Amino acid sequence: MNKLSKILTGVAALIGIVAFFFLIRIILTGDETLKTDLEAQASIVSPFVSFSIAMLVITAVITVLFSLVNLLKQPEVLKKSLISVGALAVVLIIAYSTAGSEQVMDAANIEVLSEAGSSTSKWVSTLITYSFILGAIGLIFILFDFIKSLIKN
Repeated sequence: MNKLSKILTGVAALIGIVAFFFLIRIILTGDETLKTDLEAQASIVSPFVSFSIAMLVITAVITVLFSLVNLLKQPEVLKKSLISVGALAVVLIIAYSTAGSEQVMDAANIEVLSEAGSSTSKWVSTLITYSFILGAIGLIFILFDFIKSLIKN
């Protein structure tokens, strides 16, 4: 076991011990107390939530950082990644240009978003269209691969 592996194992163990400490505090306090006592919630659950958010942020930052470092070390992979991001951007532009910006109405025909929310409505429509386009592209590739495997056999 090399030095980095020992350090990572120690960090993982420390995170596990802290999380276990919070779990024990929550269990000892009791479910009913936490449901009714706001002070208990603030003193027991809030630090656990803050710890969880901190772990999530640290993990996301480390993941993005190492991904960027590895991309910069391999220019051919970086080029492919940038082409892929560019293709996704083109699909997003197409989805945005075809998305409607009509006001969203509920079942009683009452406006859900005000006029200030029309850009929100446009982006919701854009992302729905974007999902449909990407789903259709994925389905086409799956069908193409399926037909290709049938032809091979």
